[in-house]
Amino acid sequence: MRLVPVVLALGLAGCAAAPPGEIADPYEPMNRRVHAFNKALDANLVRPAARLVKSDGASRPPVEGQPPGVLQMVGNFGSNLSLPGKVVNSLLQGRPEPAVKNGFRFAVNTTLGLGGLFDPAGSDFALPEIDTDFGETLHVWGVPSGAYLELPLLGPSTERDLAGKIVDFALIDPLDNVLTDDQKLAGTAARVVSKAGERAQFGSTVDSVLHESADSYAQTRLLYTQHRRYELKQEEDAIDPYAE
Repeated sequence: MRLVPVVLALGLAGCAAAPPGEIADPYEPMNRRVHAFNKALDANLVRPAARLVKSDGASRPPVEGQPPGVLQMVGNFGSNLSLPGKVVNSLLQGRPEPAVKNGFRFAVNTTLGLGGLFDPAGSDFALPEIDTDFGETLHVWGVPSGAYLELPLLGPSTERDLAGKIVDFALIDPLDNVLTDDQKLAGTAARVVSKAGERAQFGSTVDSVLHESADSYAQTRLLYTQHRRYELKQEEDAIDPYAE
């Protein structure tokens, strides 16, 4: 039964392909409705919550010599729990070096960082998190990105990345059989809560795209697609649209 999500995910990821350099969006009417929902949710809930977090100082970026803010600690905890899954994905991609680095980062932050609340791996060992996911694993295996999707709450994605999210959530995490249900719930809650900190940190950028552009859907789709191509190194001259 645990193989069912993999079969469904691989089938979903391979069901559509776009010409190189183009964005396949056959679901645009549906995507726009979901985008309108996400935009309203941001305006009425996420943005006000992020502003409260920012005004409270909980989301301030780390400053050398000062302890992290509360929300940053929550984000550290959730991020630390995601590292074993990233290790597995790197190994599945045939990339042992980032797997070793993320594994060492997890060991250091889980022990010296008090379960991941603090980040001595980054501050003392100069070992940043190397991000990856099963969507990238599918890319390495040659699965095309498929059609663009906007998901409720989760935001922009593609068929391949949605498949990746399904596998990451259902199968790939080696901690799944180690943690108790309460611990898993705490980890999930930590990752969700930390999103408010990200929204606060990048508030002006999000506002300019989501609430100030003439067509926020098209702008969101373009930025997500460019950023994902940059992350996956799909194009030699790809640039990060979020880079300052």
